[in-house]
Amino acid sequence: MGHRYLADPSSLVTNNEVYVYCSNDDPNPLEGGYSIPSVVCISTKDMKNWTDHGIVFEAARDTTWATKSWAPAAVERDGQYYLYFGNGGGNIGVVTSTSALGPFTDEIGHDLINWSTPGLKPFEHGWLFDPGVFIDDDGQAYIYFGGNGDSNARVAKLNDDMMSLDGDIIKMEVPHFFEAAWPFKRNGKYYYSYSTTPKAGMRIDYMMSNSPVDGFVYAGVVADQPPINNNNNHAAQFKFKGKWYHVFHNRIVAKEAGIPTGFRRNIAIESLSFKPDDTIEEVSYTTDGVKQIGHLNPYERVEGETFYRENGVETTQCSAGGMALTQLDNGDWIEIYGVDFGSVGATKFMAQIASSKEGGAIEIHMDSLDGKLIAVCNVPKTGGDQNWKMLQCQVQKVTGVHNLFLKFVGEEEGLFNLNFWMFK
Repeated sequence: MGHRYLADPSSLVTNNEVYVYCSNDDPNPLEGGYSIPSVVCISTKDMKNWTDHGIVFEAARDTTWATKSWAPAAVERDGQYYLYFGNGGGNIGVVTSTSALGPFTDEIGHDLINWSTPGLKPFEHGWLFDPGVFIDDDGQAYIYFGGNGDSNARVAKLNDDMMSLDGDIIKMEVPHFFEAAWPFKRNGKYYYSYSTTPKAGMRIDYMMSNSPVDGFVYAGVVADQPPINNNNNHAAQFKFKGKWYHVFHNRIVAKEAGIPTGFRRNIAIESLSFKPDDTIEEVSYTTDGVKQIGHLNPYERVEGETFYRENGVETTQCSAGGMALTQLDNGDWIEIYGVDFGSVGATKFMAQIASSKEGGAIEIHMDSLDGKLIAVCNVPKTGGDQNWKMLQCQVQKVTGVHNLFLKFVGEEEGLFNLNFWMFK
């Protein structure tokens, strides 16, 4: 999503949807270091259109002991969601929720893993961060973490409560280990991917084993250093609707914005394939990522912050719940990919909007920004930027599958806010 800076992705597949939890790079200074005080979640149902759910966890706000939330990882167990995070590089915490989108609660009131946790040491020059969590088929959960040295990779069993360790930490030996531990399982084989050191190219390499805690053998490269990155690397692998994916970060959005790229990263995704012997085919980087799975249904509520591409838009907390599009200036737009209007077709457009001024409008185009214009919906003044009202307008009948462009027009800046839309 090009409207914000996110990094260190981890995946959670549940309820027919992929949630990706990210380090929030938006507050980072353009130069000077990482802040990362919060976790942002984005999700998709079709691998093309992504929803920005905003900040779902903020360390200083939601705990009494942490100030940072680096490289999060989430897992679901029995209807409860557990979000693990690094408080910088010094300790690891866990918070819980009944929803994948929070709010997350600090039930234990302290860190889960620190420098005094049995089994951690020796941990010379190690980094205590980048948790990766995995629940095996037999119900046993594991947490993998560590950084900065071949002997500084660690794994531990988690108790059923997912908030305490079952026994001492177990040491691992990982060649060229730098950071970004990520476990997953396929065809009975255990995989452990990680970022290699700068000397080894900061690739994503991996190991394989028949056990979740030992016997790992180096197996090769998952993916080379991403293009337009040339810096730290972090990735996760996951299966969704029968297909495998590799989600990672690079720095193309910052480069295109003409700002320093060191501390402003963005999320990208590619397909992942396996060889007949269960080893991984090295990822080939593309400019358009992956294929859409299914199509978007325009006859049900679609959040404004759900899109494939955008230009100029931002998102904000919505008083009606969730997020909304904001800072919509003349010529800004969003593209929604693969929208299926069916054979009967749509004749009406509806949207919930909020505006403190007159004169804005939504142009609805098919297939390109300058494609067929099927409606211009004028946006009235509603009495405030969070005072929501429904807008309706007739559209030229449209059928079949199209990419949909919503273009925002008007003479002033900050035309209006958009919460959600749908067709009838």
